[in-house]
Amino acid sequence: MRFFLAASAFLLLALPAQAASFDCGKARLPDERTVCASRVLSELDVEMAVRFQTLSGLVAMGTRGNMGDEQREFLNARRRCANNQPCLSAAYNRRIDVLKRQYQQLQQRGPF
Repeated sequence: MRFFLAASAFLLLALPAQAASFDCGKARLPDERTVCASRVLSELDVEMAVRFQTLSGLVAMGTRGNMGDEQREFLNARRRCANNQPCLSAAYNRRIDVLKRQYQQLQQRGPF
């Protein structure tokens, strides 16, 4: 847990105040542009990305494949939200909750 918090803090502090986990200069789709235009959504995007990257580095390859599938499902759900900020916020919060639960389950299994 300490590793995750330290990594999150480092990555969040290293990014500009309004920066998504992707290049906003290349944002073309409505969901991407909306995330880039909103500080709250950008912060949720960064939190989700940090959690995903941290967790994917702690699990076996087979689990990483499943996580990749889940991440693609999230991105499709985000895309369907288009520029609807409440929808985007809800999608991010659901994904973050899933990643938190997965990390807690992994942590309960014992040392990494």
